Amino acid sequence: MSGAEGRVAARLAELGLTLPAAAAPLAAYVPAVRSGAHVWTSGQLPFVEGVMPTTGKVGGGLDAETATTLARTAALNALAAVGALLASEGPVTDPATALDRVRRVVKVVGFVASDPAFTGQPAVVNGASLLLHEVFGEAGVHARSAVGVAALPLDAAVEIELVVEVD
Repeated sequence: MSGAEGRVAARLAELGLTLPAAAAPLAAYVPAVRSGAHVWTSGQLPFVEGVMPTTGKVGGGLDAETATTLARTAALNALAAVGALLASEGPVTDPATALDRVRRVVKVVGFVASDPAFTGQPAVVNGASLLLHEVFGEAGVHARSAVGVAALPLDAAVEIELVVEVD
């Protein structure tokens, strides 16, 4: 992507979103790693100000619409991890502004804690995909996997990973 500096921060503001601080790791890993021109995030949970807003299995007490919103939140947290890593490399120190260095979202992996009968994982992970498209436009269109799992850390309903190409 090209354009004026701070365009991603401006786009987030237009969407009524604020990039949160990158979540602290829950174990022995880092939130994001750069390898060449790509940044890979660890799985990001849908924390809001350090708190999990809701937990449980989709289709087993938690509805798909709520889970879709949680996937959107987890994707925003993944962007926070990317922004924090890029800001640590300089010269820009603001994570939202550092996201201007994202050239393309390459891949999204979404895990959905699912009741065994629930098969709507792709619709849930659309929450993440649509957010990335809203933020980055065509550069936010990506390859994706949407996977149903028995359980996620902290009984989260969704977990999102990103791979992005950066300058």
